[in-house]
Amino acid sequence: MIPRRASFADLEAPPVIGHRGARGHAPENTLASIRKAAELGALWVEFDTKLSRDCEVIVYHDDDLRRTTDGRGPVAGKDLAELQALDAGGWYGNAFLGEPVPTLRQAMAVLAELVLGAVVEIKPSAGRETETGRLVAAILQEEWPPFLPPPLISSFSAEALAAAGDTAPGLPRAMNFLKIPADWNMRLSGLGCAALHCRARKLTPQMASSICRAGFRLRCFTVNKKARAETLFGWGVSSVFTDYPDRLLSFRSALDSRRRW
Repeated sequence: MIPRRASFADLEAPPVIGHRGARGHAPENTLASIRKAAELGALWVEFDTKLSRDCEVIVYHDDDLRRTTDGRGPVAGKDLAELQALDAGGWYGNAFLGEPVPTLRQAMAVLAELVLGAVVEIKPSAGRETETGRLVAAILQEEWPPFLPPPLISSFSAEALAAAGDTAPGLPRAMNFLKIPADWNMRLSGLGCAALHCRARKLTPQMASSICRAGFRLRCFTVNKKARAETLFGWGVSSVFTDYPDRLLSFRSALDSRRRW
């Protein structure tokens, strides 16, 4: 079992993490997007997970199907077979026609093939927070490829994170915030979280310093500009999530030649 926070340095995610795979280059949360992130040089990716009606864990962001598939209606109202019959790539471009909605297990198989680490966000449908947290964590604990760095579980849902922690207490967890609340330290500590993930444009240098001094890793989403990434790293942010890993990886390489990160 991996101790919480004490061994987090051994599990460190890299400074640049592909957001929903490589969302700027391929349809988000698909196997094609994960593969594209690896092709662009990313070592880790982030993707979202939720449940189908028949309690299968899929890789998907929205509660509704309309934005990123040719389907309609709530994700939670469809069984896995129905979801995997949808086209999750054609909306992005003809090159991705027929790209399916993947399961978590299918995504894990691609991670193993490409030797990628991952931040697995739990994005539960309303009323399924505990159930989703438990099922996602169970798959990660029991089936995660042993040669990969342990997955980092994240969520905006405290209920989902609590259930994930109860199910797989050895896996590191992060709490997500659009706006960091005043009681962030109490929330993270109460859930046994190792890190805080927040919207980059809402972060201040003072808040970043407080979070890092408290012993939590700090990561920001979604960062697509080099100048903003440089500022955030200067504040102590350890990783950024980006739609364009190629942009920031080339920037990181240039900085590595000038200074130690």
